[in-house]
Amino acid sequence: MKVRINSVSGNYPSYETEGSAGMDISAYLDEPVIIEPGKRALIPTGLFMEFEPGYEVQIRARSGLAVKHGIGLVNGVGTIDSDYRGEIKVALINMGETAFEVKNGDRIAQMVISPVVQAEIEPASELSDTSRGEGGFGSTGI
Repeated sequence: MKVRINSVSGNYPSYETEGSAGMDISAYLDEPVIIEPGKRALIPTGLFMEFEPGYEVQIRARSGLAVKHGIGLVNGVGTIDSDYRGEIKVALINMGETAFEVKNGDRIAQMVISPVVQAEIEPASELSDTSRGEGGFGSTGI
C-alpha cells in the first residue's frame, strides 16, 4: 500500500526496525513546547497525507515516552480518516510527575495503517442471547 505524504518539515514517518508495525512521527515546532504534569498540548507534525479509502491511520503513543516520562495520547488512539487532508497533529498528555519538553524533530508518536470496514446499521428491537449476556466491566474476573 502506498501513502502519499507532503512533509513541510522534510521529515517523513519511518519504520525504525525491520519488524516495526508503526512508523515514528516527529514534532514540527518553531520552538520547544513544555507540557506540565496533568496538562495537554497539540503538537504539529508538518505532515499531510493521502491514502486509499478502506484504511485508517492510527496515531498511537510511543511506549518509551509512556514508561519513562508518562507521555501518552489524550484520546488513547487517534484516527486519521482517508478523506482528511489537513495537517496531522498529535494530542499529547503528560501523566508523569515532572514537566516534559517537546523539541522540534522529537519522535512523539507512531502511526499504524489498518484496514477498516464501514458497517451497515440494522435497527433491532431485540438481540440474540449469549452465555455472557450483559456481563461486562470485570464480569469475567481478573
